[in-house]
Amino acid sequence: MCLFRETTMKEKAVSAEASALERVVSAAREVHAASQRLEAHYAQAPDEQPSTLELARFASAMQELKDARDAFDALVAKRSAPSP
Repeated sequence: MCLFRETTMKEKAVSAEASALERVVSAAREVHAASQRLEAHYAQAPDEQPSTLELARFASAMQELKDARDAFDALVAKRSAPSP
């Protein structure tokens, strides 16, 4: 029984890390998409300011990427920490 419990805990940890990594990847894709929209805007109208919505989407995507990376790093650090 103890081996089963240890295996299950490891599987849950791996699953949590996989979910956290998926969040990072998704956030990175959103940053890339928002960045491409801004680049397209500047290519079409280099002298015009992007809309507030375009800038807000980019800022939001960047914040989500930062938060996702921080959460992933914390999860990995917690798992790497020696058990008492």
